[in-house]
Amino acid sequence: MKRPFHLEAAPAPWKYNPSSWPQRVLICCIAAVAVLIAVYMGLYQWQLIGHVWDPVFGSQTEFVLDSDVSHNLRKWFRIPDSMMGALAYLGDILFALAGSTRRWQDRPWLVVIFGIDVIPLGAVSAILVFMQGTVVGAWCFLCLITACISMILIFLAYDEIWSCILYLRKVWELSGKNKRLLWDTFWGKASETAHEAGEIIIRNRELKAAQKKNRF
Repeated sequence: MKRPFHLEAAPAPWKYNPSSWPQRVLICCIAAVAVLIAVYMGLYQWQLIGHVWDPVFGSQTEFVLDSDVSHNLRKWFRIPDSMMGALAYLGDILFALAGSTRRWQDRPWLVVIFGIDVIPLGAVSAILVFMQGTVVGAWCFLCLITACISMILIFLAYDEIWSCILYLRKVWELSGKNKRLLWDTFWGKASETAHEAGEIIIRNRELKAAQKKNRF
């Protein structure tokens, strides 16, 4: 059974490999900053520290963390909302570190889970933070920082997820819309069709690059 032979190949439409280690390590480093910030706020919510640093809004951060919205979330999920955010960012790190530099093809399920953790959860987190001024009536500087980090992570992660989606769509087309084969491919099972789909995506990118070069 054929397997991918060039782990650093760049799939269409990118000029680079979205699963490369430099990009994924950058995601991990940025997410790690968010983990530290979220844990710091969580320690306050657990009353393990008595004050939260905020150079912009002062005591408003503590008002947000002590708000009824925050307490209700804690009742529902049994842990402070800041700690839930820390777990989500920790998930970003773990999923970013897993798999090879060709995981958009050989581990689609991993990329999809990574995408669910980064994009929908990150977007919801950012929306909730930016709603603080209208719902809670106060602003949290550190929360705004984590919201910005969520947006940066979405920007850095979407290309790999998009490549994975294009790859699965190509498998679907080449297989004659074979659901079983698509399902097996999603879970990383190798096949001639899956291999061909990956190579087509890579060749399409190389062909477009060559055509663009010939214009000049």
